[in-house]
Amino acid sequence: MTELLSGGCLCGAVRYKLKPGFRMKPYACHCTDCQRRTGSAFSSHMLVMLADIELTGETDVGEFVQPSGVRSRIVGCAKCRARIYATNDKRPDMASLRWGTLDNAHQMNPEAHLWVKSKQPWITIPDDVPALETQPDDDAGWMKLLAPDLR
Repeated sequence: MTELLSGGCLCGAVRYKLKPGFRMKPYACHCTDCQRRTGSAFSSHMLVMLADIELTGETDVGEFVQPSGVRSRIVGCAKCRARIYATNDKRPDMASLRWGTLDNAHQMNPEAHLWVKSKQPWITIPDDVPALETQPDDDAGWMKLLAPDLR
């Protein structure tokens, strides 16, 4: 992934650049936590290296302990409260970027759908896109599902 990407929050007070580097394919998460956190049917994520995010503007951080016991930190705009990315203590060098905050989000599509056992019934997932009842069990499963094509 050699393309420099940019994005920001709803009000524009926080902007970021995503430097070229390791990026996993974008996905949609339909878990009930994401539904509550976004107030929507799912959230959009793309796993990236935390060091590749150059953020400007005042942010705030929310912390949350997931049912698995993993501690998540959600970083967003201190003014409009739009969430930009999350990290967790299981993979401290990676960030789950909310790809809906990218300036080119309209050009992206989820390459997989996770936690479809709790998706809203009116959502239809295309037949050619992987859909998992929950999520991959380990790092190897995440890589198999969402690793970038390195051709």
